[in-house]
Amino acid sequence: MKHAVAEFIGTMTLVLFGCGAAVIAGADIGLTGISFAFGLALVGMAYGIGNVSGCHINPAVTIGAVIAGRLPSPKALTYILAQLAGAVVGAAILYVIATGKGGGYDVATSGLGQNGWGTGYLGEYNVVSAFVFELVATFLFVVVILGATGAGAPAAVAGMAIGLTLVVIHLVGINVTGVSVNPARSFGPALFAGGHALGQLWLFILAPALGAVAAGLLFKSGMLDAD
Repeated sequence: MKHAVAEFIGTMTLVLFGCGAAVIAGADIGLTGISFAFGLALVGMAYGIGNVSGCHINPAVTIGAVIAGRLPSPKALTYILAQLAGAVVGAAILYVIATGKGGGYDVATSGLGQNGWGTGYLGEYNVVSAFVFELVATFLFVVVILGATGAGAPAAVAGMAIGLTLVVIHLVGINVTGVSVNPARSFGPALFAGGHALGQLWLFILAPALGAVAAGLLFKSGMLDAD
């Protein structure tokens, strides 16, 4: 139960502050500020709940950990359900805050930090670009996480390394997909944005999952074990 509570709180925080930076403060802080909001939210949670659940707060990370042999399969379902629930609650809190703006806030028009691609979405990259970015970025992200938390790694700085990796992924990829690398982070906002966001949600589930499986298999093989 402690693991589920920790994963719920962590994912809620990531969605609320990461997507919240885009929705509430994006015009002031720009893409760089949004990138750091996601990364710093992850850093904070890594040190806040990492000793409880490992601070996955991302179904892709949980999948990678299972494949690598770091997490029992039965426990993974609890993690993923808690992550999805946390993402929905984080998005709901952001929705309540955003729609209280003077003059109103139309989520259908302005969005809620949801991911996407194609015409009308940020850099208007096509589906191939979106899929390749999410696949490769998730693979590299999970490699960093599994490596930074593995045997012999300096545990005290793992949270900082992981958070900064999420920052650089956002710096490169926000214009491509808004950056998911996390199916839960995509799921919560998409529920409230509806329409196009829900129709494109499949990519932000499939590509990160495949990237995480590849990273997990790499560690399972022992190719990246410390000497």
